[in-house]
Amino acid sequence: MVPLLNKRKQKGNLLLTFAIATFGLHLLTLLLLIIQGLTIRQLSLQKSPTFVQLVDGKPVTKNHNLQRKPEDIQEFVSKTMISMFNWSGKLATRNIDEATNLKKDVGISIKTPGGSSKKVTTNSWISSFAFSEDFRKGFLSAVAELTPPEVFLSNTDGAILAELKITRVYPPQQIEPDKWRVGMVANLVTKRGKDKRIVIPFNKDIFVQAVDTFDYPITANLTDLQKAIYATRGDKLEIYEIRDLCLTDKYDNLATDGFNRCQNR
Repeated sequence: MVPLLNKRKQKGNLLLTFAIATFGLHLLTLLLLIIQGLTIRQLSLQKSPTFVQLVDGKPVTKNHNLQRKPEDIQEFVSKTMISMFNWSGKLATRNIDEATNLKKDVGISIKTPGGSSKKVTTNSWISSFAFSEDFRKGFLSAVAELTPPEVFLSNTDGAILAELKITRVYPPQQIEPDKWRVGMVANLVTKRGKDKRIVIPFNKDIFVQAVDTFDYPITANLTDLQKAIYATRGDKLEIYEIRDLCLTDKYDNLATDGFNRCQNR
């Protein structure tokens, strides 16, 4: 009788041990699933890496970091504003063949605040995607008001050409995290046929901010115009405000705090 009781006790102990071990394994599995779920969620919220090309041409992968080099910001401002205000009546070229056979730019119609429709050049419209969305529409309307209709004339004698000649782009001043202010001294030079050139001072205080990465669609379905727009956004920078730049001295001698002195005056 005693051996039988001992066997029952041993079986009971084994079953209890097995149950406890099984319960412990289930708890461990549940804990691992929770950790895995939290890790996957954190990865899903993590920003995709930004690819940056160095000065020597070597590409590097950059984690979500909105810091930009001063020279990159200056270059972005220069090329954006030049592309926005260079009006030739011809489309930009992509290769040597197109350079020898320039296509006429028919322009893109933009609604102005007054309700009328005016044209901007195709290059100006593409460059406008380097501006923040809330600022882009109003600024593009202002550019449409400024763009002479004669830019799109086929008659070379009557057509107006415009070119933005930049004299200086000041080093960017950081005003907030990931936001900078850049002073630009330039002239907008226009000319019609054999007429004398008209030089208009174009001194601006340009406010730039870094932007996050964005998803690209399937590149096989992109048109040339869409590719140009995505290339414009490739710098991960955008202009969100432009003000008149008041110079208190010759730009060559203007200190880095010249903007503040001007505002105080």
